[in-house]
Amino acid sequence: QVQLVESGGGLVQTGDSLRLSCAAAGITFSNYAMGWFRQAPGKERDFLAAIDWNGGATYYADSVKGRFTISRDNAKNTVYLQMNSLQPEDTAVYYCAPNSRYGTLVGFGPWGQGTQVTVSS
Repeated sequence: QVQLVESGGGLVQTGDSLRLSCAAAGITFSNYAMGWFRQAPGKERDFLAAIDWNGGATYYADSVKGRFTISRDNAKNTVYLQMNSLQPEDTAVYYCAPNSRYGTLVGFGPWGQGTQVTVSS
């Protein structure tokens, strides 16, 4: 059974940074691309960033390009999201998910419980 546990969220002020972590179990982690998404109240889940199986390639949504950085440590079965210059509009629940393919927005899942990020103005 695949388990994904996101952590590292919290309440921060505008301009602060956070580093989210997502620990995966139940999959051969190094065989999967990984992605980060977020969902704000009343909105759909949005793609943020993805990384290929060994960290050699990444891509980002325009909304976070230059502020967020995705990385992974296959030895720890963990993917990270470094978030800088946080803004109130970044407030959301953040999720990670695996994908057997890199370079597509289709096929991510399953999902963890997410971690809440709240940015105060």
